[in-house]
Amino acid sequence: MEHTKESISADLTELGVLPGDILFIHSSFKSLGQVNGGPQTVIKALEDAVGNTGLILMPAFNLIDRPLRHKLWDFYITPSTVGWLTEYFRRMPGTFRSDHYSHSVTGRGKDAESFVSGHRSFIGNRSPWDLDPWGRTFGSNSPMHRAYNSKGKLLMIGTGYDTCTYIHLVEVIHWNQRLEKDYSAPFNAILRPVVGDYWDSIGPVVRGNVGDADCRLFQIRQFIDEMVIETGENPQPYWRDHWPQLSS
Repeated sequence: MEHTKESISADLTELGVLPGDILFIHSSFKSLGQVNGGPQTVIKALEDAVGNTGLILMPAFNLIDRPLRHKLWDFYITPSTVGWLTEYFRRMPGTFRSDHYSHSVTGRGKDAESFVSGHRSFIGNRSPWDLDPWGRTFGSNSPMHRAYNSKGKLLMIGTGYDTCTYIHLVEVIHWNQRLEKDYSAPFNAILRPVVGDYWDSIGPVVRGNVGDADCRLFQIRQFIDEMVIETGENPQPYWRDHWPQLSS
């Protein structure tokens, strides 16, 4: 079956996407199946679903070899390495990008330019990806934290929790809590699929198809806040002792 802008937009609405939503999207374009018009059709359907007052955000991460990321970073031309749809979105006229050497975010829609600006700020939680002059990767003025503070929703199109970068916010919150007591506290990483299994079992996750893709939709803040509590009170299933290579 070939999917159209109208059918994809209808699927998004049925899933629970509303006009005015702030959507942060993890995506597998291939999972959608046959799309008439390709990635442009998907973006237009997303724009139709959130309307003129909505905002679409996508990662445009630069996840090449970690030691080379900052050396090769070019705000204007460095491609997104996290999927074809994200790179198409980045290159569309009217899409704005945050300036961060590894975890930049792109946006289009209401106030997109201002929403993704300020990523170089040094306000907020520290993370292992912080590097001068790019500021706090997941700090208070990062697009991902702003979406958390702005009642944003996470839309996962054909992806699993292994690609859910928002789990980094949980890790970063815990690390900064430990740093207050011990400045040399190590950064620990969460087993993402284990977190995902728990969240699917207890969270208000809406599940359904968009095109052929198995999708999830849920509130970012609810997810982060619940997982901070759960991984703090019941750490054993979730935490790795260390993360020798920070790849994403």
